[in-house]
Amino acid sequence: MTDRVPKNGLEAQGIATGAEIHWNLTTAPLVEHAVRVGEGLLARHGPLVVRTGKHTGRSASDRFIVRDSTSERTVWWGETNKPMDGDAFDRLHQDFLEALGGKDRLFAADLYGGSQPEHRVRVRVINELAWHNLFIRTLLVRPQADELAAFDPEYLIIDLPSFKADPARHGCRSETVIAVNLEKKIILIGGTAYAGEMKKSVFGLLNFLLPPQGIMPMHCSANIGPAGDTAIFFGLSGTGKTTLSADPHRTLIGDDEHGWSDTAVFNFEGGCYAKMIRLSAEAEPEIFATTKRFGTVLENVVIDPVTRELDLDDATLAENSRGAYPIDFIPNSSEHNMGPLPRNVVMLTADAFGVLPPIARLTPDQAMYHFLSGYTAKVAGTEIGVTEPEATFSTCFGAPFMPRHPSVYGNLLKERIARGNVDCWLVNTGWTGGKYGVGKRMPIQATRALLNAALDGSLKNANFRKDPNFGFDVPVEVPGVDTAILDPRGTWPDKEEYDRTAARLVDLFVANFAEFAPHVDEGVRQSGPQAVQTSNAPETV
Repeated sequence: MTDRVPKNGLEAQGIATGAEIHWNLTTAPLVEHAVRVGEGLLARHGPLVVRTGKHTGRSASDRFIVRDSTSERTVWWGETNKPMDGDAFDRLHQDFLEALGGKDRLFAADLYGGSQPEHRVRVRVINELAWHNLFIRTLLVRPQADELAAFDPEYLIIDLPSFKADPARHGCRSETVIAVNLEKKIILIGGTAYAGEMKKSVFGLLNFLLPPQGIMPMHCSANIGPAGDTAIFFGLSGTGKTTLSADPHRTLIGDDEHGWSDTAVFNFEGGCYAKMIRLSAEAEPEIFATTKRFGTVLENVVIDPVTRELDLDDATLAENSRGAYPIDFIPNSSEHNMGPLPRNVVMLTADAFGVLPPIARLTPDQAMYHFLSGYTAKVAGTEIGVTEPEATFSTCFGAPFMPRHPSVYGNLLKERIARGNVDCWLVNTGWTGGKYGVGKRMPIQATRALLNAALDGSLKNANFRKDPNFGFDVPVEVPGVDTAILDPRGTWPDKEEYDRTAARLVDLFVANFAEFAPHVDEGVRQSGPQAVQTSNAPETV
């Protein structure tokens, strides 16, 4: 075990503690520690089942970046990236160190953020919970055993769910805090047991570090076809990013976070973090199989305490129940978490308004427009008083994780698409035949058939029409797909209601894009939705 203990211990980070330090433990001993002290239960088929308490998702309002000489002119300050005073961070840091000093045991893991060696960062993560250490070890890239003794961390994450921040003393909003200091290379996470905060903190870090190197960081999944054709899938939570990339006929690079360098698409992570609620063996067999594997961590999944059977349909604990598992649990995953430069970029949206077609072809300008828009829609009933679908625009399909101005990422994407002559597609996995509550969810079989046609190149030979609302090209017919579904207006019983809904969605897009318009060229500004036309049949191209 001594070869897993680094020469540069916690003292190198200014940490003094009498706690027993468990360095770079592997899966089995971490599970043993977690079960022994009651952090979780083993389910019948082997996964560790845990609860995250009141925080079942990210605490976006409690995340801060220290405003200093490193971040002042480089961070896009606003509601997403809120500033913290340097002195307040120092007080918070000191209180974290004191809290570490009082612990009986701690778990430390030395890990990489990024699979391409020349573009990764070295991260040390310190946890008070064994299952958190297992989670982050699963989600980040694990060094080889012979690399651990000489591991020299660049960045430090201290994750203490039991820590309660003091807003008056620490310059934060509540007892929960995620504080990022880019200059001191420290991230402090306290007051939340939601483990995803650690993973997304590393993602945010790479989103800051990589663009100046000309590398495009992306909130996306990615896979490779039999011909070596890499595809990138952008999308917000619930749009199908993980599901559609886990294709038995394609090799998975990763399900959530990637970089696009001059030579490769590379996963930032070594694991996957999939939604579990209502997961089925029929629709998502590869992901479902991970719920029966030792080494999977299931968050807020309901388990029978006697039989230890799982109930993936029960949302009592959280609608956002999740599973973390090593990427090699997916049978056809990439050995090195990397693939060739992409041939296709797919932008996923779950349109609860039922307006968008199931697939559309985008020009590079249109791709940048929709990337900066980052559209999806919440369904009615998720919040009290919400009876209509609600548009969500998260720029770059990941606004909470993007420290720099969105135009930085948008211009990088447009440049790489143009340089590689990449085909771009917008795919709606949301509703057809009406908005949510009237229509039905887009059949996943149809989505997969359309995606397969796009990725194998055959869709480029189809006849297309111009969408009268958004101006992009929509196929008129695709083998194996019901032609009716390709024209969303035709699927609505009330065509006038479709027109009113489409006009409303267009207005929402235009209003949202207004803040980006000054930062893009005229081609992109003209690539968004224009005046709604409903009187004439759409033009075929």
